[in-house]
Amino acid sequence: MSNFTIVVHGGAGTILKEDMTSSLELAYSEVLQEALDKSYIILEKGGTAVDAVKAALIVLEDNVLFNAGRGSVFTKKGVQEMDAAIMDGSNLAAGAVCGVRNVRNPIELASEVMLHSNHVFLSGKGANDFAIKQGVKLEPDEYFFSQFRYDQWKAIRDSDNYSLDHTNHQLEELMRDKKFGTIGAVALDGMGNIAAATSTGGMTNKKYGRIGDSPLIGAGTYANNKTCAISCTGHGEMFIRSVASYDVSCLMEYKGCSLEEAMNIVVHDKLMAIHGEGGMIGVDAKGNTAMVFNSAGMYRGVKTSKGVNMVAIYK
Repeated sequence: MSNFTIVVHGGAGTILKEDMTSSLELAYSEVLQEALDKSYIILEKGGTAVDAVKAALIVLEDNVLFNAGRGSVFTKKGVQEMDAAIMDGSNLAAGAVCGVRNVRNPIELASEVMLHSNHVFLSGKGANDFAIKQGVKLEPDEYFFSQFRYDQWKAIRDSDNYSLDHTNHQLEELMRDKKFGTIGAVALDGMGNIAAATSTGGMTNKKYGRIGDSPLIGAGTYANNKTCAISCTGHGEMFIRSVASYDVSCLMEYKGCSLEEAMNIVVHDKLMAIHGEGGMIGVDAKGNTAMVFNSAGMYRGVKTSKGVNMVAIYK
């Protein structure tokens, strides 16, 4: 039987058990499992790692629980601006978009960029124009509206403050967790190829067109069959400064570290040295996986052809 694996995350951060209701924990667990199951079926039928990670993120982008796609947070201007990236470890092909609006599934658009644009990274209106050209599904502003995201933004919109997903204490009764809102997936397919994908709605009340690490190849997203596929979640500025996902690959390629060793060095040593909070998921071409974070929790799950099927939030 071919060896294949799918790993997903739905964000990391201060996800305290005392702030997590049982119903909300169940809701997160169920949608993470759905993402794993849909991707696993693709891999089981001989599909590619690229198709698997894209399918996982579509499930999560369509769910309002996550700060990506439909659940994206409001910017300073009261709109949603979304970022996403995808990378194929078999040939280092990659596609990314940032600051896109009204795109139902930004990861679909990132995939179109990778496959059909001759470019790697498109932004803003140009990315939206390309989405229309490629027939990527768009949605009206109302599709992206959710009351708790609106209330989150309303609480800080008249200030110069910004919030990493729902980190503002005034929201604890609306959604009792505080986390970095990014979703991601990494996969190994039966042909031995790996891929990574990441998607986010960014920061609540963000201004100046701020972009985080998620769509940046080598920062929040990276895949190379020689080493690993990585998707990150956390305080994006620190992950950019650390070139976090590529650093894991470099530690494996040039220093001979295992996947888990390299991820631990980046997450627990290098990121923490510059006060970077968050985590990452990874898989290598042998099917080894790791899910490492330095925050209180990380929404995560893994499903493999060897019978592993796990969804978790806390350490």
